[in-house]
Order: sequence, then structure tokens, then C-alpha cells
Amino acid sequence: MAQGMVSDNELLDKFKTNPESGFQLIVEQFQERVYWQIRRIVKNHDDSADVMQNVFIKVWKALPDFRGDSALYTWIYRIAFNETHTFLSRESKKKTVDMDPPLFENAVEVSGKNYSPEEIEELFNRALETLPEKQKLVFTLRYFDELKFQEIEAMLGTSVGALKASYHLAAKKIEDFLKAY
Repeated sequence: MAQGMVSDNELLDKFKTNPESGFQLIVEQFQERVYWQIRRIVKNHDDSADVMQNVFIKVWKALPDFRGDSALYTWIYRIAFNETHTFLSRESKKKTVDMDPPLFENAVEVSGKNYSPEEIEELFNRALETLPEKQKLVFTLRYFDELKFQEIEAMLGTSVGALKASYHLAAKKIEDFLKAY
């Protein structure tokens, strides 16, 4: 992996002078973030890896036309977001079982009941699934991806105020869902 973060301009200059080497640097710099962005939504490692491969194929094809209107990661994120939702649309009738380790590692007590890490992860995922698509997206970007509201605004074209409202509504709905158990 490349040492440290390389600026967008450096990455794009490298791509222009040596496309294969420049693209490799771009993949190295962004692949982990893109993978986890996809994984939080897809939930399965193999499917996430497949979607990520498709994302970088699209990035490779579209990179010569990248205008720099946004940060490189923001542009790649949009491609990943679209590719992830295309995948989910195709797979919506199939059920997958996640064989990877759970997100939570210790038993947690909620409302006087002990829940295993697997149960907590399942409840949290079920709570997320109850949210309207926009709230789920905003919550995921802010909570899991730890993006600033300004970054989300650039990606989704929604005002910071509306994003904050969506996030807080989503958090409240998740909290209420979890309290019901």
C-alpha cells in the first residue's frame, strides 16, 4: 500500500502520465474505505468484494473523464453507492447469511436483558432496515463512515440542516426500536 495519503492532484497526475500505475495508487488509497462503505450495506464479504471490483472497473473506465468537480473520494463514493444499490436491487429476492465475525464482541444488557453480540448486531440491523431509505443512508454515512455533514451534502445534494434532521430522526427511531426489545 502507498505510504500515507496522496493528494487528489498527485493521484490524477500520476494517472495521466502512467494510467496503470496511477490507477493502482488510487485503488490502494481508497479500496479499504470503499470496501467498508459497501460492506455496511451489503453485509456479506464475498458480495462486497464483487461490488467493490465492479466499482473500480467503473472508476477505471470513467477516470479519463473525471473533471475534478468534487474530491476524488466523493466521486468514487458516488460510483460505489450506485453500484451497491444496483447490486441490492438485483439481489433483493435472495437472502444471504453473513458468515463473518459479528460487529459486537461482548454481551450487552438492554432493558434488564442480556443479549449476545450476535443478537445485538441482528437487532441493530433490523432497526436500520425499518428506516426510510434516505434516513438509513444518512445514518450510515454519518455513523459508520464518520463523514461530516458537509461531505454528505456534497454527495447527496441535500442541505446540512435536512441531513442533520434525517440523522437525528434515524437515531431516535433506532433507539425506540431497540428499547422495544
